[in-house]
Amino acid sequence: MAETIIHVNGLIKKYGNFTAVNGIDFEVEKGEVFGVLGPNGAGKTTTLEMLVGLRKPDGGAADIGGYDVVRDLKKVKEVIGVQLQSTTLFELLTVEEILVLYASFYKKHVPIHPLIEDMILTDKTKSRIKSLSGGQKQRLAIALALVHDPWIIFLDEPTTGLDPQARRTLWDIIFKLKEKGKTVVLTTHYMDEAHVLCDRIAIMDQGHLIALDTPAALVKSLHSENAVEFRFEKEADIDLEQLHGVKQVGTQKDATVLYTDDLQGTLTSLIQTADSKGLKIADLQVRTATLEDVFIHMTGRSLREA
Repeated sequence: MAETIIHVNGLIKKYGNFTAVNGIDFEVEKGEVFGVLGPNGAGKTTTLEMLVGLRKPDGGAADIGGYDVVRDLKKVKEVIGVQLQSTTLFELLTVEEILVLYASFYKKHVPIHPLIEDMILTDKTKSRIKSLSGGQKQRLAIALALVHDPWIIFLDEPTTGLDPQARRTLWDIIFKLKEKGKTVVLTTHYMDEAHVLCDRIAIMDQGHLIALDTPAALVKSLHSENAVEFRFEKEADIDLEQLHGVKQVGTQKDATVLYTDDLQGTLTSLIQTADSKGLKIADLQVRTATLEDVFIHMTGRSLREA
């Protein structure tokens, strides 16, 4: 049976009349990669900051490794490592120098050079931080979070602003952390990242936790294997939910999305209906349903538009 290492119960954070996090509950199991997915402003970063002691909750409670995040914050900090969305580093130090500096803050720490190697920074060991690329700085930030060998790693939007190759490199590092038995909690607004990396995903929107499950189970909850995305070249008055096989109709930017469990039947029905109304279909594409579609299903909005 899986061991629960993080408990979150009714966590609330307010700023004046605005509630950034509104009474959320979840648990994280030891050794899993747990994702918090949602658009900018959903409350992801605020949630993470409450868990790591950077913001005090206004309600609810949370514990990490059996330690309360408010009462036992010193103990919590001993068992967690944190990479924040914007990490300010000492630009004139070298990679090696800053890791030695951070290691000196702890009674125990991991060997520095194997850690540099794990973060694929060996050729940058003697380089000043100001000369590193964005991806290299992110990997260095993760190395700093790992220097005291924590049980749990918090990563806040770790790949934001990185090019595709740098993102993939960081994904590989996260997989290796999991292989080593670390528990990883990451926030992201990238659907593909959440789907690939996470064992389970909590979807947040406007401060609420609106879904929590494995990526496969979340997509399966749509009861629709496929999505048909298109637009009509002129405004049309058609009840698309009446088309064959359509389970739900959504929108994504200026496109219409039909969720269906009978792809061929839905396409045939759509084309026949458009012909009978004298409508032209543009930008038609067929794809497998994704986490983006789960978010549309639950909120009526695209994750990218929210």
